[in-house]
Amino acid sequence: MNDPTAALLPTLGDLDWVPAVGRPDLLADPVAAVLTAWAGVDDRAATSVAVAEIDPDHADTATLNTVHGLPPEASANCVVVAGRRGEVERVAACVVPATTAADVNTRVRKLLDVRKASFLPMERATRETGMEYGGITPLGLPAGWRVLVDERFRAPGSLALMGSGLRRSKVLMPGPLLCELPGVEVVADLGVVRG
Repeated sequence: MNDPTAALLPTLGDLDWVPAVGRPDLLADPVAAVLTAWAGVDDRAATSVAVAEIDPDHADTATLNTVHGLPPEASANCVVVAGRRGEVERVAACVVPATTAADVNTRVRKLLDVRKASFLPMERATRETGMEYGGITPLGLPAGWRVLVDERFRAPGSLALMGSGLRRSKVLMPGPLLCELPGVEVVADLGVVRG
């Protein structure tokens, strides 16, 4: 008998996509926890969020796209940025298409309302997220961090291929669904096209 949810599950390239909620072993613990909780209140977490195992040596966006025939415009890069306003630190995860770069010095800095914004050091980002470098994703981030998502992912039919919290797998979901995640702020021109 065919699984009725299989028709809803997004696929891309030649990777073997399966429902993410059914493979917590392919997700970092915070990612698995948030997807499980989300699936309890929204069926789309179970039917529209996929995960695929990859070779960790292929986790880099350009390599993954080349090896598996993935369109660069579907890849979503997630970078963590921080700045201070007085004694208060403000942290945000910025999700932009891989064909762009997060506009940290102008757009993100203004959104955080800080004098200077910079990338969070790798060691701190991995420690605080509970995720591996190269696999950080907007799913399951620490409370208090803002999640800024480029509005390009809101386009009908768009997909968001992103980290799973681990370097050995990737998550895939419809872009509009990413934009609807609790706490997400959709931002115009968050990413600037690479020169």
